Amino acid sequence: MKRPARFRALFALAVMVAAVFIAVTVPVKLGLDLRGGTQIVLETRSTGEARADGEATDRTLEVLRGRVDALGVAEPTLVRSGDNRIIVELPGVQDPRRAADVLGRTAQLTVHPVLGPDAPKEKGERTLPDEQGQRLRLGPAALTGTDVEGAEARFDQQGGAGWYVAVDFEDDKKWARLTGEAACNPPGDPRRRVAIVLDNKIISSPQVEPSVACDVGITGGSTQITGSFSSDEARELALLIEGGALPVPVETVEQRTVGPTLGAEAIEASAWAAVVGTALTALFIIVVYRLLGFLATVALACYGVISYAALAALGATLTLPGLAGFVLAIGMAVDANVLVFERAREEYGRRNRPSSRSALTAGFKGAFSAIADSNITTLIAAALLFLLASGPVKGFGVTLGIGVVASMISALVITRVLAEFAVSRRSVYRRPQLTGLASLGRVREYLTRRDPQLMRRPRRWLAVSAVVLVLAGAGTVVRGLNFGVEFTGGRLIEYSTSTAVDPDRARDALADAGFPQAVVQSSGDNQLTVRTEKLSNAEAAKVAEAIAEVGGGAEKVRDELIGPSLGEELRRNALIALGLALGAQLLYLAVRFRWVFGTSAVAALAHDVVILTGIFAWLGKPIDGVFLAALLTVIGYSVNDSVVVFDRVRELLAKDRKRPMAQSVNQAILQTVPRTVNTGIGVIFILAALAVLGGESLTDFALALLIGIGVGTYSSVLTASPLAVELDALQHGKARGGRGRAGSGRPKAGAGRHPKGRDQGTGRGK
Repeated sequence: MKRPARFRALFALAVMVAAVFIAVTVPVKLGLDLRGGTQIVLETRSTGEARADGEATDRTLEVLRGRVDALGVAEPTLVRSGDNRIIVELPGVQDPRRAADVLGRTAQLTVHPVLGPDAPKEKGERTLPDEQGQRLRLGPAALTGTDVEGAEARFDQQGGAGWYVAVDFEDDKKWARLTGEAACNPPGDPRRRVAIVLDNKIISSPQVEPSVACDVGITGGSTQITGSFSSDEARELALLIEGGALPVPVETVEQRTVGPTLGAEAIEASAWAAVVGTALTALFIIVVYRLLGFLATVALACYGVISYAALAALGATLTLPGLAGFVLAIGMAVDANVLVFERAREEYGRRNRPSSRSALTAGFKGAFSAIADSNITTLIAAALLFLLASGPVKGFGVTLGIGVVASMISALVITRVLAEFAVSRRSVYRRPQLTGLASLGRVREYLTRRDPQLMRRPRRWLAVSAVVLVLAGAGTVVRGLNFGVEFTGGRLIEYSTSTAVDPDRARDALADAGFPQAVVQSSGDNQLTVRTEKLSNAEAAKVAEAIAEVGGGAEKVRDELIGPSLGEELRRNALIALGLALGAQLLYLAVRFRWVFGTSAVAALAHDVVILTGIFAWLGKPIDGVFLAALLTVIGYSVNDSVVVFDRVRELLAKDRKRPMAQSVNQAILQTVPRTVNTGIGVIFILAALAVLGGESLTDFALALLIGIGVGTYSSVLTASPLAVELDALQHGKARGGRGRAGSGRPKAGAGRHPKGRDQGTGRGK
C-alpha cells in the first residue's frame, strides 16, 4: 500500500474510532420540539434607574436561574443571547403559565408604613389598594427585597389559617422600628398597619398586634404574609421573595411549548423515515454501482455516525428544522460518491486496457474539484446563516455545516479507502463487472446514442423558465404569503381533541369566548390549530376551555407565542443572512469559475426560491421556520447541481479554448446527467419516506424539498446552463460578429466528435 493510501486508511480508522466512542459515551442534545417542553425567550428592558446592558442581563440571568432551580425542572437550560435576551428551556414543562409568571415578574419587594386611607401629600408617598380594595396612602419604603434573609411557605395547622409565607429580615432593628412606629396608633386605625408590596401591588397589609409596645416594635425580624393562598401560590410567592428582584424588568418575546407525544412522534417518524429512505437509497446505489455501491452505503452509515458524534461533541442541539441540514448532507454524500463513480466509469470506458484501480483513482481525481467547490459554497452559506441568523435558521446552519464536513470525509476518505482496497483484490480484478465500473449505465448509453443538442436554442429553455417563474410567482401576489407566527408575531396553539371538530364550530365557540379574530384550521385527524394575535397565558387558558368544550376534551400538543418585534427581527435577519449567503456564493463562484457561471448559478437559485415560494403561496402552506430550512436546503442542492455542470464546462474549455461555449455546455450536461439522475433518485427516496412516514410535523418540510429539488435539478441544467450560454454570447458578441449565434448556439453537424464518430469525453473510448 502506497503512503497516501496508508495515510487515508489510518485517518479513516482514527475518525471512526473517535466517532464511535463519542457516539456511545456522549448523548446528543435534542431540541424541545423533539423531546417536549417549553422554551421562553425573555428580553430585558431599560428603566429610568437601570440600563438593560449585558451586565444587567447577566445579573438578571442569575436571579432567574435561582427561580428556575426552585421550580424543580429537570435539566433546565438558561443562556444569554446577545446583550439583552435570555433563553430559558424547561424540558417536560407543558403548562408554561406558572413558569412564565414566575420568570417574568420583576419581584420588587418593599415594606411601607401606612399613613392613612387618603391621597398622597408629600414626595415619595403613593396610594395603592389593599387586599379588600381599600386605597391606602403609603410612606417611603422602610425595607426592600435586599433586606430579606429568607422566605418559606408554611401551613398553619393549629390556627386553621391555611398556607402563609414566613419572611425573615436580616436587620432586626429596621423591622422593629417600622412596627414600633405603627404600634403607636390605636387598634383599628389604618396607620397601625404595615404594607408589604410586590411589584406595585399590596400583597399583605397586617395590623401590628395590640401586645406590641409603641416605639418598641416586633423583635426577631420576622413576619407572616397571609392571604388565602394555595400551596402553589404560597411556594411561588416565597420563591419570588427569597430569590430577590430582577435588576431590570423582562418581557416574554417568544414562548414555545411542545407536548411530549408530539416530540416522541416526531422522533419516531423521523427515525422510520430515515431508516426506510436510507435503505431504499442504499438499495438503489447497490443496484446501479454493485460492489462500489455497497461500499458507498457502508461509508454513508459512517457518515451518520460521524455527524451524530460531531453534534454530541460540540454540544449542539438537534431540532426539527436542523434535520433539513442532514437531509441535504446525505444528498451531498450520495452525490459525491456518484460523481466519483461516474467519472471512474468514463475513465474505464476511455482506456484501451482498462483497470478498475486506475479508473477509480482517476475518478476521485477528476471529481475532486466539483465536490470541493459544491461543498465549499454550501459551507459558506452555512457559516453566514450561523453568524447572522437566529432561531431555527441558526440551528440549520450548524447541522448543515457539520453534515457537509462529515459527507466529505465519508465520500473522499472512507469510500476511497474501502473502494481501493476492494478493487485491488485479485478476485475482484478478475471480475470487473462486480465493481460497477465496466458498464456505462443505461442513461449514459442512451445519451451517447442520441446525442441531443440541448443548447441549440438556449433562449427557448429560458422562455420556459420565465413562464414557470411568472405562473408560480403570481401566487405570492394573488394568494399572498401565509407567514407563520415566527415572522408575524402572535400565538399558535395546536390541540388534539377527543372527537372530530368542524373548524367552523370551533370558530364560533371561540367567538363566543371573546376571540372573534381567531383563525381555526384542521391540521389532521382530531387536531385543530388556533392562530390569534398575542394572547396572555390567562387568555390562552380560555381558548383551551372553549376547544375542550366543543371537542369533548382537548390536549395541547403545541404552543408558540412570538412577540411582533421578535417576528420582525427573525424575518429581517433571515432575509439578510439569505442575501449575504447568495452574494458570497456568487463571489466564490466568480473567483473559482467566471462571472458568467457565478451569475448564472445565483440566478438559477433566485429562480428556485421564487418558484418554491410561489407554489407554497398557491397551496396556502405556511411560510415558517421549517419552510425556510427547506428553502435553504433547496438552495444548497441547486448550487451543488450547477457547480457540477460548470466544473465540467471548465474542464472541457481548458482542453479546447476555441470550442464554442454552447457545445461545451451541451457536452457537459450530457456527461453529468447520469450523475444528476442517480443522485436525484437517491435523495427522492429519502424525501418520499419523510413525506409518507414523517407525520404532520415533517410533511410540509418533505413536500417543500420534493418540489424544490425537482425545480433545482431542472434549473441547474435548463436555466443556469442556457443563461451561461447567452451571457457568454453577450460578452463576446462583438468578437464573434453580431450576436455570436453561429458559434454559441448552433453547432455544426459532427462538431466536437472524435474522428471515429465517438463523442470525446463521453466515456465511449476509442
